[in-house]
Amino acid sequence: MSKTDSLNDITPEGLMLPVPGVDYGALDGLLGYAVRRAQNALYLDFYRATAEWDVSPQRFAALVLVSRNPGLRQGLLGQAMGLHRSGALRLTDWMTAQGYVERRDAPGDARAWGLYLTAGGKRRLARLEAAVAGHDRALLAALGEQGAALKAGLERLAWVATAQSTAPDNKPRRHKP
Repeated sequence: MSKTDSLNDITPEGLMLPVPGVDYGALDGLLGYAVRRAQNALYLDFYRATAEWDVSPQRFAALVLVSRNPGLRQGLLGQAMGLHRSGALRLTDWMTAQGYVERRDAPGDARAWGLYLTAGGKRRLARLEAAVAGHDRALLAALGEQGAALKAGLERLAWVATAQSTAPDNKPRRHKP
């Protein structure tokens, strides 16, 4: 793990399953804590499925977004991923250092540049997408008919939580880890 990796890009060290004999208090009743446990387990499973590429879920998402949006500007990539400017810069630097992405001058604006997948990045992403799709299918199959409902519920949860945290009477909050 390099010093430039963001906190969101750190490999989880272990499952966050309930430990017998540990009193979790209010945590056991919190939706957010259950989602966090699930996210940690999903990250670990993702790393197993993509181990040969050393690509985190965040890095994979960035590669997909650049692939689907040739010329995407770094600021817009950060916005699409919910990253601060420095996080988007570190992510872009990683993708370019790996040879997956290149920066090109933006047409009509000498001060700006867009991100493009390289030929090697396209080949790598095709293999990654196949591995991640298989990983996702296995998870959905294990959940049975609840899988689609869970995914829809999580999407709805993201919208509801975002709407509540940015409501006019609430200032957008920054949470410290």
